[in-house]
Amino acid sequence: MTTYDLDDDPDRIDVDAVWAYLSTEAYWGRTRTRADLEAQLASAWRVVGAYNRETGAQVGFARAVSDGVALAYLADVFVLSADRGNGLGKALVRTMIDEGPGSGFRWMLHTSDAHTLYHQFGFTTPDSTVLVRTPNR
Repeated sequence: MTTYDLDDDPDRIDVDAVWAYLSTEAYWGRTRTRADLEAQLASAWRVVGAYNRETGAQVGFARAVSDGVALAYLADVFVLSADRGNGLGKALVRTMIDEGPGSGFRWMLHTSDAHTLYHQFGFTTPDSTVLVRTPNR
């Protein structure tokens, strides 16, 4: 990880870079508007950005929603394709869930890919106590 910096400063997030990825490449982000994303960023409990140390460009991102006490939801984790394969996805997840103020929380997420990544951090298939209400869209 010598070529990247991870930072949880919300003021450092490049909203244009996050929007560019979520609105064109992320299967889960294409139904949102830019205003939706900006509202999510404004209300996020925590954000973590990954930045190229040489250029300062944002190359990765993760967002969390939380009650700040015991429960958090991990969302919008991505690394640009050119920067994958360097352990940056693992570093983003580790920074968000294990190295921050929510390290003792119960974490949740929804994903249809990257299960191997998330399993490394203790995420498992939910048991019969979990119910989910999907949006009516």
